[in-house]
Amino acid sequence: MPLKSLLLPSSSVTGTRGARKRDEDSGTDVGEGTDEWSQSRATVRPPDQLELTDAELKEEFTRILTANNPHAPQNIVRYSFKEGTYKLIGFVNQMAVHFSQVGNLIPKDSDEGRRQHFRDELVAGSQESAKVVTSDIEVLEEDEEPKEAETEAGSQTDVPAAAETTEKVIEEELMTPVQPKERKLTNQFNFSERASQTFNNPLRDRECQMEPPPRTNFSATANQWEIYDAYVDELEKQEKTKEKEKAKTPVAKKTEKMAMRKLTSMESQSDDITKVSQAAKIVERMVNQNTYDDVAQDFKYYEDAADEYRDQEGTLLPLWKFQNDKAKRLAVTALCWNPKYKDLFAVGHGSYDFMKQSRGMLLLYSMKNPSFPEYIFSSESGIMCLDMHVDHPYLVVVGYYDGNVAIYNLKKPHSQPCFRSTSKSGKHTDPVWQVKWQKDDMDNNLNFFSVSSDGRIVSWTLVKSELVHIDIIKLKVEGSTTEIPEGLQLHTVGCGTAFDFHKEIDYMFLVGTEEGKIYKCSKSYSSQFLDTYDAHNMAVDAVIWNPYHTKVFMSCSSDWTVKIWDHTIKTPMFIYDLNSAVGDVAWAPYSSTVFAAVTTDGKAHVFDLAVNKYEAICNQPVVAKKKNKITHVQFNPIHPIMIVGDDRGHITCLKLSPNLRKMPKEKKGQEVQKGPAVEIAKLDKLLNLVREVKTKT
Repeated sequence: MPLKSLLLPSSSVTGTRGARKRDEDSGTDVGEGTDEWSQSRATVRPPDQLELTDAELKEEFTRILTANNPHAPQNIVRYSFKEGTYKLIGFVNQMAVHFSQVGNLIPKDSDEGRRQHFRDELVAGSQESAKVVTSDIEVLEEDEEPKEAETEAGSQTDVPAAAETTEKVIEEELMTPVQPKERKLTNQFNFSERASQTFNNPLRDRECQMEPPPRTNFSATANQWEIYDAYVDELEKQEKTKEKEKAKTPVAKKTEKMAMRKLTSMESQSDDITKVSQAAKIVERMVNQNTYDDVAQDFKYYEDAADEYRDQEGTLLPLWKFQNDKAKRLAVTALCWNPKYKDLFAVGHGSYDFMKQSRGMLLLYSMKNPSFPEYIFSSESGIMCLDMHVDHPYLVVVGYYDGNVAIYNLKKPHSQPCFRSTSKSGKHTDPVWQVKWQKDDMDNNLNFFSVSSDGRIVSWTLVKSELVHIDIIKLKVEGSTTEIPEGLQLHTVGCGTAFDFHKEIDYMFLVGTEEGKIYKCSKSYSSQFLDTYDAHNMAVDAVIWNPYHTKVFMSCSSDWTVKIWDHTIKTPMFIYDLNSAVGDVAWAPYSSTVFAAVTTDGKAHVFDLAVNKYEAICNQPVVAKKKNKITHVQFNPIHPIMIVGDDRGHITCLKLSPNLRKMPKEKKGQEVQKGPAVEIAKLDKLLNLVREVKTKT
């Protein structure tokens, strides 16, 4: 062994020396061709090379590296809502994303974070324990090598004993678990700080100037007697309420409790329905529009092309038919279009038969939903007439068969009238045949008039929450006074059936009676009439002023006739016999010479005096003759349609053909004159012809 160690370094020294000699020899070999490199060489330039001066060659060009994105646009223009102009954006985002990865952040304090931390510690601990075991095995192997050498030199009897001891030591070390080292947390509170910068809106001062509220000076003296009277009135009210409660029988109290329970149950059910009522109504209208799509198309666009081949006659096209199961056996007693919503109209249901009086209904239909009414109101007595307020289209006044009048408010959810007359507060003693809204009185209270078979024309005023009535005039049949032996005079009362107020003269109105006479009356004079017309031989069913001409009115009667009057002349201008009792007449809103009449034989008649002043230009059956009788007719104020009602509770919508609504033709180079003045002149021309004939005869 010592000899080997001494010889090894010497061999390494000799090796290094030999390497140096080889390098020197190789260097001498390479240096033989140095003469070729030392010779001068001529530079070869291309013919198109740019020649630069020394100053240009020595000039330095610096290149600045920036973080700006060269592909980012520099001319972005956007609209500024603050200044109202397009402005150039100065700041452009220069960031370019090369790699992005979506990850999850788990809080350390959460359960998931603790489980993940514990899992990482277990993995790290197992790796450290494996490293410790491998290092121990290597140490043991190194220790075994000298022991084996000693055993080889010594006796071989101790070999199995030493092997057993080493195996036991290794097993014990492997069996003992190695505890992982605890990792120190640099931040034990898991604190992170973030900040962001936002734009601050500029402060603005806004001022407004208002009118000061009105002030009034109120002064009053409160003495002992006024206070005493107030207390006495309150005590009297309390005593009256106690007496009313005592007067009620226990049966009545039970019925009231049952009614209250029913109301509460109905309210709870209705609350659930009202949540989807609006959506259900919209869906219902959509379904109806799809179902009656062909009818809606006819209403909007269809024009009867056959009118070009007819000289003057026209036709009526049936569109929708409105009906309700609850009003199936009730006659249509009144029709009225809403003054604001032109597709909405009100229908009154009752009975004209004295022996078949039961109940009444007020229904409001819309042309958008012909299958079911928009509003339903029921009453104990039949509704004979109605009218809708011009300024307040949600207010509907009705007259009942029992003589009462009532006002319905469409905005209120309940189905009972808001205001109603009673026998105590005052009412008619006979059926109310017509009601009409009038202008508000001096105190801005709502006001309407009513006419009844009891001969009274009554003005009703809504004062606070009560209906106050005043008799304007009492109808008396002229020349029918009878003297009683006691010296008293009895006057025969005239039964009013219809009335209408003048469009311009507020105080003047016409009244039709069952005796066939028409009275021209004034609100100012209650003792006498302004004029009397011997109009018909039977009851007057309707009296209507012309919407354009202030002197002309029309009347119809059950004596089969329709008459057109000039209120300054006591004889009629035009008389038309329709061969059946006339139920109702109506002027067209688009012309002063067009009107419609319906008869009990189920026919609708349309007249145009400018086209034919002798007969109707349209006679068309609308309902079956044997089953139904037409009772009322009304024109739509905008659309070329009209509605008719029969005694079976059905309302039919009819569209007028072009011949029934002829407008003046346009001439070349001349503008067609339109307006009320043209309509008045057109009707005046016809009336003058009739007046001349009458003066000659």
